[in-house]
Amino acid sequence: MRIVMIGAPGAGKGTQAKLLQEQYHIPQISTGDMLREAERCGTALGRVAAHYMSDGQLVPDDVVIGIVDDRLRTGDCRTGFILDGFPRTVAQAQALDRLLAERDAGLDAVLWIQVPDREIVRRLSGRVMCRQCGTPYHREFDPPKQADRCDRCAGELYQREDDRADRIATRLAVLAKEIAPVTAYYRATGLLAEILGTGSQAEVSARIRAALP
Repeated sequence: MRIVMIGAPGAGKGTQAKLLQEQYHIPQISTGDMLREAERCGTALGRVAAHYMSDGQLVPDDVVIGIVDDRLRTGDCRTGFILDGFPRTVAQAQALDRLLAERDAGLDAVLWIQVPDREIVRRLSGRVMCRQCGTPYHREFDPPKQADRCDRCAGELYQREDDRADRIATRLAVLAKEIAPVTAYYRATGLLAEILGTGSQAEVSARIRAALP
């Protein structure tokens, strides 16, 4: 099974991708993880990507596509994969089609997990993290036993700057503009499945299973 997952941060893509990973025994691959791994390994593409990331710039399409190509050539992707965070542009989507065609393969589904903006703000703005050990919490869904202190190490809890409500609204506006052309591209291919991402984890998972071929 070859799947692309699209959606805003906080839409639940990671949670649902892990469930699919267990069900189909295929890797969940995030663009961020791939870029960091390429940088860690010191590959030529990883060094180029690191240059852009260190300056806070978007990594160019050709670099991201090259790193994705390298990742999809590894053995654990032979029977499928779940891509999270790629493609972000139509050029990347077209490149992915070409990469898969070279392997006589294609995508099985593109899952667009949709959650209202107000719910995304609620989910993300409640996230906090331990400054010392990195353990994540959520003030509403998974609160620490002691306010502003980590249960594991008693370290200080803090909120990332981009998880502030005002920053989230800006991120969602930018993401909406980015996603629109990509979802239109996949809708035209007949691969796009729009999944309501609200409700329980089990309810969302059932919707996804029903949408898969």
